[in-house]
Amino acid sequence: MINPEILLKWYDANARAMPWRIPPTESAKGIRPDPYHIWLSEIMLQQTTVAAVVRYFLAFQRRWPTVHALANADDADVMGEWAGLGYYARARNLLKTARVISADLGGSFPETEAELIRLPGIGPYTSAAIAAIAFDQPATVVDANVERVIARAFAVSEPLPDSKPALKTLASNLTPSSRPGDFAQAMMDLGATVCGQLPQCEKCPISEQCLGRQRRIAATLPKKRPKPIKPVRYGVAYFARRDDGAVLLETRPQSGLLGGMLALPTTEWSETAVDEAPPVKADWATLPEPVKHTFTHFHLLLTLRVANPPTGHPPDRGGFMNVDETTPGTLPTVMRKAFVAASTALDANGA
Repeated sequence: MINPEILLKWYDANARAMPWRIPPTESAKGIRPDPYHIWLSEIMLQQTTVAAVVRYFLAFQRRWPTVHALANADDADVMGEWAGLGYYARARNLLKTARVISADLGGSFPETEAELIRLPGIGPYTSAAIAAIAFDQPATVVDANVERVIARAFAVSEPLPDSKPALKTLASNLTPSSRPGDFAQAMMDLGATVCGQLPQCEKCPISEQCLGRQRRIAATLPKKRPKPIKPVRYGVAYFARRDDGAVLLETRPQSGLLGGMLALPTTEWSETAVDEAPPVKADWATLPEPVKHTFTHFHLLLTLRVANPPTGHPPDRGGFMNVDETTPGTLPTVMRKAFVAASTALDANGA
């Protein structure tokens, strides 16, 4: 059986420094982090690494230092600041929740899992993480890192995702009533550092209690079912730049992938390539290499068509916008790739 006190002692000496965290020396005294910071970081961390999130978190914190400030932000500004972080439904839900907290709850976050999970974009894991870390509630926080620690510590051989309920139950039995927030972060830190893909058992504070290590199978756990092969979808992206430097961009529909984001006009993304009517009359050229991008459930190949339309031709969709060197950074990653590739091609041809 894992002793929580041993893990907490390890965490006190080895906790990772993160801009949204309170160091364990402070949290042990009852000092809690700002719930706004914990919520913001946890939404960003959904399916994203800590290394990728830090820069975005700091940018949001500087621009919108309180939940009230975020609630009053323009949607386009928030989506632009989120660009490149991916999974853009998170940003839309971020705004929805900020406005609920600001307008309906007076800026105060709910403290329990049951209340938190009712908010947009907050599921079982995120509600538990906020309750535990921000409010020191005895909630069981189980992410991929914790699943790895639990599967090895208890030698759970059933593959993921089938083993998720069992892993959650085992983790729940370990959650202490004292310092549950620090314990949750200790488990995550252990899985992210010492008990990573290649376990460093010699550095692990709970190695003596680890059944996976005792049975010499720790490195094989957790087991996972084979992933299905991702399908490929095709589309066409249109890059139109006038002589005055303005580029044709549009805001994508709120629903669906990249919803609400500024983007190049594209066709539908389907299993077969379909070149629809371009968004503005021009002499279009097709670039030889498509833009490749991988989403969670499929690979995308975008054929790029480029043109230099006359200033007097109005587009059928979207609008021409003045751009500068910062513009690609406000676009989602796949559109940033397309923008850079197309503008480079036009520059090379002197258009």
